[in-house]
Amino acid sequence: MIARGTTVYGKTIDDQTRCVHYGTVTDVVAIKFYCCRRYYPCHLCHEESAGHLTEQWPRAQHGQKALLCGVCCTELTIGTYFTVNACPECSAPFNDGCQLHRYLYFED
Repeated sequence: MIARGTTVYGKTIDDQTRCVHYGTVTDVVAIKFYCCRRYYPCHLCHEESAGHLTEQWPRAQHGQKALLCGVCCTELTIGTYFTVNACPECSAPFNDGCQLHRYLYFED
């Protein structure tokens, strides 16, 4: 799936990075995985199609752009993503429940 020039891998269901696992109105963030530097909508999409184990983004690299707003295609740094609940560019709300899976993607 292509989101305005950025490839989002996995089982996406629309052009705003929603997937078969997480498809609510607020599920509009794709994560660039540290291990492969590819965007996926969620950890389950990565697990099903990447062919390798997930590696967390090291804390020292939380300044890297690794989140993609599926609404406006703005890339956010990890640190910025931790401090917002909506896209700073287009104000699209993000799913608050994603915080429950943060440990899968990012070192604390």
